[in-house]
Amino acid sequence: MLKDLFTKKKKYASIPSEVANQDVPEGIMTKCPSCKKIMYTKELLKNLKVCLHCNHHHPMNAKERIQSLLDKGSFIAYDEDMVSENPLQFPNYLEKLEGDRKKTGINEAVVTGEGTLNNFPLVIAVMDSTFRMGSMGSVVGEKITRAIEKAKEKGVPFIIFTASGGARMQEGVLSLMQMAKTSSALKLHSESGGLIISIMTHPTTGGVSASFASLGDYNFAEPKALIGFAGRRIIEQTIREELPEDFQTAEFLLKCGQLDAVISRLDLKETLTNVLDIHAPGGETKW
Repeated sequence: MLKDLFTKKKKYASIPSEVANQDVPEGIMTKCPSCKKIMYTKELLKNLKVCLHCNHHHPMNAKERIQSLLDKGSFIAYDEDMVSENPLQFPNYLEKLEGDRKKTGINEAVVTGEGTLNNFPLVIAVMDSTFRMGSMGSVVGEKITRAIEKAKEKGVPFIIFTASGGARMQEGVLSLMQMAKTSSALKLHSESGGLIISIMTHPTTGGVSASFASLGDYNFAEPKALIGFAGRRIIEQTIREELPEDFQTAEFLLKCGQLDAVISRLDLKETLTNVLDIHAPGGETKW
């Protein structure tokens, strides 16, 4: 019996030493954090960073998001050179901002501009969670407000993609003021007859979820996106109750009537095109 034990077929294949010692290019493969399957990064990118096995939506940065949606060559950026200062003299804040600029290639946690989506003109704002976790400081609020005002001036729809950990603590109350400023700008755009579409991505939390993220004429979200204000643990400790398993997910919010739809990234461009077509002069639904 001992002999059988040692002669059993190995459960896992070993990697030959000559292969193991070879340098494998970094980033050629990606492991899905949800299903743990490994796939070629090129294939994942072709699929808009949606897992080919389980439909998990990997994070997208602002540039990737814009390239996936807008017509090629149509995007014109706004306020690219606008950068944050350190009004509260928070230790190492400017150094951290500079580090994020070098790492991400953008100057702040939101990219704004104008372009066309299947020939429909619009103004767009895309938050980027790779820059300070998409936190909302004075510059983020100012850039979004200016983009909304530009949409109102041009008479075109305003689309925003949110991805944020909330207000930026290093800027204190100046960060919280952006909630009122952006919300007021959206109200004026709406009163002028302008269309507002909000797409909440993972995560959309804190002051961002409590202000402009939730004020669209259409409020959409990507599958399984975390959306909420306070953290789950804080809420449970406050109300002394255990929350549902899917609490603060996009699907939970849809069930509770706080979203209009949960849309896969693979279907988003078609959906947005239909919505823009409906609201264009003489538009008709294709749904």
